[in-house]
Amino acid sequence: MVRPPERYIFADAQELVRAAAILFVTVGQQAIRTRARFLVALSGGSTPKELYRVLTSQEFAPQLDWSKVHFLFGDERAVPPTHQDSNFALANRLLFIPLNIPPAQIHRMRGEDPPETAAVEYEDLLRRLASATAGEWPVLDLVLLGMGDDGHTASLFPGTPALMEQTRWVVPGISPQGTRSRITLTLGVINHASVILFLVTGLNKATVVRRVVEHRADAPAPYPAARIRPETGRLLWYLDRAAASELTVAADELSS
Repeated sequence: MVRPPERYIFADAQELVRAAAILFVTVGQQAIRTRARFLVALSGGSTPKELYRVLTSQEFAPQLDWSKVHFLFGDERAVPPTHQDSNFALANRLLFIPLNIPPAQIHRMRGEDPPETAAVEYEDLLRRLASATAGEWPVLDLVLLGMGDDGHTASLFPGTPALMEQTRWVVPGISPQGTRSRITLTLGVINHASVILFLVTGLNKATVVRRVVEHRADAPAPYPAARIRPETGRLLWYLDRAAASELTVAADELSS
């Protein structure tokens, strides 16, 4: 049964990030109790940066058995792992090193390789890690997502082939700006996750947030983020007041 999206509004980015850390730990604890491991796909951007700082704090770090956490990535830029634009580099500096995560639990996309090669290798890795049988999609425990002001998420950009992929798990992506060449999980992988969490802050996202969050499920989806529709899992939107400022849904559908 498809669940309706859950929307939560927070006073500011700091409150939002703290709530995200609580959800991260809660989902992780449940996954470890149930399957003895926690598969989480990280995203890039400024909001995850703050989330990493909270997760490594003295309050949150002791709450999770990090030896059972396996870190994946929703997307990556085609740059070396030491590059300033690398999603891995950010997570490594602010999350993996502070928590002493062993390399065997960190599964990065190889941005330094040709994107097609990196995509094929990452799909193979994901198949082994998720133990999915032929014809099945992997089931990640948690996928963290952000959203650009063009409505893209991961490296699924409007009008690009990656957004239309229906069978592959990982494909090359193309960005209209910045580091153009990318690697990304596909909609099929993201939509089969147990929990999908969007973290969106800022007034510049307000218009797109309204168009995506209030998008009817039976209408065409012009924004990639509107095509995030879990098969059976939970979809949560964590928004600060600025990002949620143009929503027109009834107040009782939102939590603060």
